[in-house]
Amino acid sequence: MKIRTLPLSVAGFLLATGSCFAAGALSVEREVTIDNSPATVWKLVGNFNAIDVWHPSVLKSELKGQAGQAGARRLLTLDDGATRLEKLLSYSAAQRSYSYAIVESALPVANYKATLTLTPAEEGRTLMKWRATFDANGVSDEEATTIIGGLHDAGMAKVRANFKPQ
Repeated sequence: MKIRTLPLSVAGFLLATGSCFAAGALSVEREVTIDNSPATVWKLVGNFNAIDVWHPSVLKSELKGQAGQAGARRLLTLDDGATRLEKLLSYSAAQRSYSYAIVESALPVANYKATLTLTPAEEGRTLMKWRATFDANGVSDEEATTIIGGLHDAGMAKVRANFKPQ
């Protein structure tokens, strides 16, 4: 898994895409190869309201709106009792990708916007990418990046573990 910091020009481009959520100046990009096809992995991660099935920090996800339609919101209950409200910005089952933003959270970040994408990899496997932009809020840039990276790592490790060869 890798972390990449995008230049501010990329953040500016994301701002210009028309979202009401500003792109943050910091970024995290993680990727992992999963031992199954994109179609099969999408069955696990593709439902915007099913993050509680595959992310170890999420105990419950409650949906308001339709899971595959922009504007849907999910209220997550986390393993520490905190909640986080997220809004679906875009969704494409055909491209196996969706983008969302955090609306309310105790995380020390602001302007969080993320995209999760699955693409084919060699030998019938899947490349899962999870990218986010955000600003630190009350902590250093490094600490905010470490926290978000850790959350992405935990989710991707759990997905990968679900598809390990027997």
